[in-house]
Amino acid sequence: MMLPRRPLGTTGMEVSLIGLGTVKIGRNTGLDIDRFDLPSLRQARRLIDRAWDLGINLLDTAAAYGESEARLGELLEGTRQRWVLCTKAGETHENGQSRYDFSGEAIRQSVEFSLRRLRTDYLDVVLVHSDGRDMAILTKSEALDTLNAMKQAGKIRAVGFSHKTGAGGRAALTQCDVIMTALSHGDRSQRNVVREAGDRKCGVLIKKPLDSGGAAPETLRYVAAQTGVSSIVVGTTNLSHLQADVEAVLA
Repeated sequence: MMLPRRPLGTTGMEVSLIGLGTVKIGRNTGLDIDRFDLPSLRQARRLIDRAWDLGINLLDTAAAYGESEARLGELLEGTRQRWVLCTKAGETHENGQSRYDFSGEAIRQSVEFSLRRLRTDYLDVVLVHSDGRDMAILTKSEALDTLNAMKQAGKIRAVGFSHKTGAGGRAALTQCDVIMTALSHGDRSQRNVVREAGDRKCGVLIKKPLDSGGAAPETLRYVAAQTGVSSIVVGTTNLSHLQADVEAVLA
């Protein structure tokens, strides 16, 4: 069986029920996991090829994911049209430290940089990469206005927000095409936000569905069954783990 695809809200895009998060192909510092070696480009290519073979068409990256965007740009050359590419703006990560800037100019430069690194003339989804101050970002910064202007210019297909608070999620789903929300069998605090987003036809990407690797793949079935979920993003470079995650939601 192949992974089913679900509508990403009203964007007109369809995304695989499992998406591949790619932080681990580009960055190994400042993460909530033990330090690891980055895969070689050859290993990363095997991962991307295996993801496609399993039916995955959504790749999630970010400006803050080290070399992830640049590597994807090389790996996807010639196959760009296959993929729904989601990246994030607002956070940069250098020398083990994250820095956040949600000014209009910083967001615009970040998107332009992502376009160059990913070797594409458009991005399917760009999310604001919140630092936790969700409401301040949504109400006082130029982040969403800037992304919407770039959407009007044809550089972005869908605009979204990766939130950290319930209030931020609820506010974002009324202003965005897509939200990214933490939801797992162990952490159900945002379940109502996901349901409300579904009711409003806002696309929902799920982050941390396995509690940063602490849960069994079988728990993905709980997440997949929640009303409103478009795609569940799992971050791994292990081919066996990726297959197990896919098989778990198909069981």
